[in-house]
Amino acid sequence: MDFVAPVAIAWYLTATNVTQWHPPFRSPYAGELSLDPHGRTEETSDLTLYASTPLWRGGELALTAEIDQGHGVGDGVGIAGYPSGEAKIGANRPYLHLPRLFVRQTGDDVIFTAGRFSVADIFDANAYAHDPRGDFLNYAVFEAGAFDYSSDPWGFTNGAVVEWTHAAWTLRGGAFQLPRTANARITARVDFGAYMLVAELERRYTLAGRPGKIKLLGFLDRARMGRYRDALDLARQRGGVPDLGLVRRDTSKAGAVVNLEQEISPTFGVFARASANDGGIEAYEYTEINRSLLAGFQLKGECWGRGEDTVGFAVAVNALSGAARDYFAAGGLGIVIGDGALDYRTEQIAETYYAWRVEKRLTITFDVQHVRNPAYNADRGPVNLLAVRTHIEF
Repeated sequence: MDFVAPVAIAWYLTATNVTQWHPPFRSPYAGELSLDPHGRTEETSDLTLYASTPLWRGGELALTAEIDQGHGVGDGVGIAGYPSGEAKIGANRPYLHLPRLFVRQTGDDVIFTAGRFSVADIFDANAYAHDPRGDFLNYAVFEAGAFDYSSDPWGFTNGAVVEWTHAAWTLRGGAFQLPRTANARITARVDFGAYMLVAELERRYTLAGRPGKIKLLGFLDRARMGRYRDALDLARQRGGVPDLGLVRRDTSKAGAVVNLEQEISPTFGVFARASANDGGIEAYEYTEINRSLLAGFQLKGECWGRGEDTVGFAVAVNALSGAARDYFAAGGLGIVIGDGALDYRTEQIAETYYAWRVEKRLTITFDVQHVRNPAYNADRGPVNLLAVRTHIEF
């Protein structure tokens, strides 16, 4: 009998807990999707298994299994740049799901990935701001705020991506399943009745001898979506508050992202993103942001004798389109915002964190966020949020 080598399986476990608190803040009124003004402390926890195994030459099968529990502050609503990317579907008891199960084929210049994974696993990556388990927590900081990408409430979908690299360039293109209704779960059955197309061009370069990257991304969502103006017009005819659910039809929504990262020294790097989408159409998957500008830096702790520690700081400014402003001022509800009224201002977010590497497998992060005009509403806030994140790798 021929000897058959055992299948090699690479795996590791992580555990992450985020406890976040905000004190009471000014709030003359609140709506159905407003952040609780009385002050809240909430926590989220997850235990995650990452595993992969080779299939053939250049091919691998990968999966992620995750147990989640807990709630984010406001149960996931109230600020367009939501303050915790670790807050998923809130539940008091732990629940199990399988966010990733995909096949990847790697060649000399081409990588092909197909199955269930996150669009953000491949697109809009940034070395300094891309991982709510390791760096920034805010939605509008670790991703481009106006990148309304395909996902379920956990952040995952079904799709396929091809990446082609030549010298200093990489071109990526993908097609992904959207849910049939906004912000809904994506079924296990692959159904491209609603879909997203996305492409990204990456250019690597050196500036003063230091590496950097710039990426240009474009996306198109195709699904049953509502236009804010249509909802407003119908509400004027019938009376009451506007409702996007009454005016949805097959519609395409486009957007773009510019993503920059630049190393200044081995211990210091800067980053920036600018993003925009068609503001006349409702947010479908991510959050109510039609325009967003972001800039920040990351600093390693060598200069104070803590080389494994990291400090990060970022500022994001988010904006709504004119149509979206009118819709929310009239009492309309979105995915994550809806105060019942609106004194519009841009939503302004500052976030800073200190990641303390306690030992090789344990990092404790202290995170502070200041949000002016939460949900674009000058009548409410500002809001300060404090968080402690504990991350363990096994």
